[in-house]
Amino acid sequence: MNYRIQPTAQVDESAEVGDGSSVWDLAQIREGARLGENCVIGRGAYVGPAVRMGDNCKLQNYALVYEPAELGDGVFIGPAVVLTNDHNPRSVDPEGNQKRGGDWEPVAVKIADGASVGARSVCVAPVTIGRWAMVAAGAVVTKDVPDFALVAGVPARQIGWVGRAGVRLTERDGEPGVWECPQSGRLYEERDGALVERST
Repeated sequence: MNYRIQPTAQVDESAEVGDGSSVWDLAQIREGARLGENCVIGRGAYVGPAVRMGDNCKLQNYALVYEPAELGDGVFIGPAVVLTNDHNPRSVDPEGNQKRGGDWEPVAVKIADGASVGARSVCVAPVTIGRWAMVAAGAVVTKDVPDFALVAGVPARQIGWVGRAGVRLTERDGEPGVWECPQSGRLYEERDGALVERST
């Protein structure tokens, strides 16, 4: 067993926890969930049944990741983030009977490699967050987020681009559609509303 689980955490026997991962106090990992290697699950975080997480993911304190969410490698989920799974939530059916597990169809939030979701934001399923995208704290995401996009607000709207370093990109002087990371110097090109990394 090459991972760390605090005594107050609840990890179902059928859940898979990758090598080097840590599950902190009061966190709950439900049945069939799969965590990759070197993941960090913060205090009080919840990972629903059959959720899939890649390697090197971080779920900060009290984040709620409901099934059937899928997280790629290197995904960051800030404190108190909620990834929902019911687009039309109701406690009861039209006749007033309490809904059970088979009475509704869960839908997924999918987050691609390297993306970050800021503190207390909500992703309303079904929605996909692209590679290396960043969702600002407190945002409510109701539609797909492109790769490298920076989104903010309620509902979330794109306000810029970010690079792999998580720093907002700036457009290069005299080169429309070419964006540069102020920290790394890495270049990106905007094509038809999408951002791609310029090969070096």
